[in-house]
Amino acid sequence: MTDDAVRWTLSGFGDEIDPDPAVQSAVLLALGAKHIEVRSAFGVNVADMDDGMTARLKDTLDGAGLRVSAVASPVGKVDVATPPEDEVARLRHVIGVAKRLETQYIRVFSFFRGEGRAPQDIRDGVLTRMSLLAAEAQRAGVVLVHENEKDIYGDTPDRVLDIIESVGSPALKVAWDSANFVQVGVKPFDDAYDILRPHLEYLQLKDAVMSSGEVVPSGEGDGQLLTTLTALRDDDYAGFASLEPHLASAHALGGFSGPTAFGEAARAFRGLTDGIGVELA
Repeated sequence: MTDDAVRWTLSGFGDEIDPDPAVQSAVLLALGAKHIEVRSAFGVNVADMDDGMTARLKDTLDGAGLRVSAVASPVGKVDVATPPEDEVARLRHVIGVAKRLETQYIRVFSFFRGEGRAPQDIRDGVLTRMSLLAAEAQRAGVVLVHENEKDIYGDTPDRVLDIIESVGSPALKVAWDSANFVQVGVKPFDDAYDILRPHLEYLQLKDAVMSSGEVVPSGEGDGQLLTTLTALRDDDYAGFASLEPHLASAHALGGFSGPTAFGEAARAFRGLTDGIGVELA
């Protein structure tokens, strides 16, 4: 690496590879990553991990020489009718997991709405809940990164911005996901980049085809990834780039790719970054 090189830190959702964190670690290391994003391990989601399991996971990752980029929690990936104290309690537990895994970043969502309800109908409830979550995070010294999951309140650029600006907390930032934007009919760079870049803290990597919603490797869909990555390079982005390929399946709490497809996704992404002079480490 040259001294003036643009460098981003490569990570990836380990459970997209295999439930076993030892296998997760081996694959990520083979792909050149030194970090992992933890959504689940041993088949258990981070929201349900007890102290013993978290310690076992930490020992495995330490033994492999991997650090944790973020904890990918399911907090906020529930109906907005869920009592706010329930999600605050879940976040409090996840914060404990994140602290033990020595990461400051926790992924969150901004709540689903019931059938027939318009986004505006749930805005007040969402902002109340997101403010409570951000306050809990700020007290704990961690940063929540909001993912623009389809069908939650914050699935379009204007509503993501509404959440971030209305809550107004340094503990609530943006996790950018191009594929999720595509799946709700948004052109990510054209429609979202300028307004969300000031709040963009964390980059998640997958791509999708607009006509079908199918998730594909980076650069093979309509996620405007090359344009977005080039803009981030020029804007001095220097954070994490986390692979979340979803190439085999997707489900309520995440997705799966398997080692082979995960490697395909990693190579596709590295091809884009190599082409614009960004080094991944």
